[in-house]
Amino acid sequence: MDITAKVQQAVAKLEVDNGVCFVFCPHTTAGLTINENADPSVKSDMINALNKLIPPDPGYAHSEGNSDSHVKSSLFGPDLSIFIENGALSLGAWQAVYFCESDGPRVREVWVKVLGPASPVGRVK
Repeated sequence: MDITAKVQQAVAKLEVDNGVCFVFCPHTTAGLTINENADPSVKSDMINALNKLIPPDPGYAHSEGNSDSHVKSSLFGPDLSIFIENGALSLGAWQAVYFCESDGPRVREVWVKVLGPASPVGRVK
């Protein structure tokens, strides 16, 4: 699910012009990623590839029947960090923020935290 607009709304609400946006998924069977949003076939290709790599029931030991979802969410990871410039998420021309549900539908949350210019910044040269 493309959640870019929702994350951008959270950033706008916090009124930070320049900083870093942290996006966190507090669930063990869902994750986050940044990927292309221009061609809808990318999303279906990702789903098909994940289901081939990590099939739903190849004999996992976890008794709840959602082990494939735990593995998939571990591949995506629970968090992203995105620069904010001029009040907007700094994403590439074709990039979007995706919430990746592997065990649903369920009611889920994604948390957004923004650090602004008052935060200490390390520099690499």
